[in-house]
Amino acid sequence: MWLLKLNFYGNSLKAWFIAIFLMFAAIIVLNVMKGSITKYLTAFAKKTKTDFDNLAADLLSKTKFIFLLALSIYISSYVLILPPPTVKLIKGIIVIIILFQSIIWGNSIISFFIDRYKKRYLEKDAATVTTITAIGFIGKIVFYVLIVMIALDNMGIDITALIAGLGVGGIAVALAVQNILGDLLSSLSIVLDKPFVIGDFIIVNDHLGTVEHIGLKTTRIRSLYGEQIIFSNSDLLKSRIRNYKRMYERRVVFKFGVTYQTPYKKLETIPNMIRTIIEAQPTSRFDRAHFKEYGDSSLDFEVVYYVKDPDYNKYMDIQQAINLAIFSNFEKEGIDFAYPTRTLFINKE
Repeated sequence: MWLLKLNFYGNSLKAWFIAIFLMFAAIIVLNVMKGSITKYLTAFAKKTKTDFDNLAADLLSKTKFIFLLALSIYISSYVLILPPPTVKLIKGIIVIIILFQSIIWGNSIISFFIDRYKKRYLEKDAATVTTITAIGFIGKIVFYVLIVMIALDNMGIDITALIAGLGVGGIAVALAVQNILGDLLSSLSIVLDKPFVIGDFIIVNDHLGTVEHIGLKTTRIRSLYGEQIIFSNSDLLKSRIRNYKRMYERRVVFKFGVTYQTPYKKLETIPNMIRTIIEAQPTSRFDRAHFKEYGDSSLDFEVVYYVKDPDYNKYMDIQQAINLAIFSNFEKEGIDFAYPTRTLFINKE
């Protein structure tokens, strides 16, 4: 038993054996507890409607082995008498490992609440969902920076001087990546000002489609033809954007012409005829119908009405019904539509 009394680095061999035994025992117990509790929470989460037990199971499953090892080493170190520099080094390494694990947990928690909000409110309030997504991303960056600062501080690095140095270096970096920063600021402008949100149908110059994704650098739109159109956020805000999702009613203007041979009595009945046809259509509001001008080969009428529903298909259904009704009424009244004609007068000498 004299071997157990031998001294190594200020501790007996017995103390070292006890410390090693505690370390292995702790890592085995912690690992078994992690597996058992994770399995139980996963099974329990399937039986409940709440999401928080899913979060707890996910956090446990993402607990790394190195984190459990660090806890085991910390527990076993209490039976040893170690010099202050060694204790400081061990504590510093353990703190860094804990901070690394905290990044994994923090990222999972932030992502959990963002995804949870998206599932509940995407259809009801797409604008707020976009804002929450951007805030979540900024929150992750702030969280990462804080963790790194704490880690550097525990390593004995003067973070005050580091922050001052980053401020000077940040200016140079900002000048080098000003286009990327411009897109990032434009993304914040889109998120906060909300000129459009996910699900809106917009037209940008000659491109049109439904907004699918608003990112930090680009916005993606699904075209009517099926392809995805990608805009940089800064270019998008420089363009004129027409948001049809926010249209409350659609103003429709259309024209037609009748022949010059149309009798006056029938000509003056056309505006009232058009009014009756439009007012008979559901979700439409008549504005005006006028004999506008004398065309080259027709007497031209201009009609304006409103569709009280922004849906394009409904507008086309109403316009089709109006066109068919006009054709039917003109056929009954013997009124002919005009088409380009030219009369030649031949003078025989």
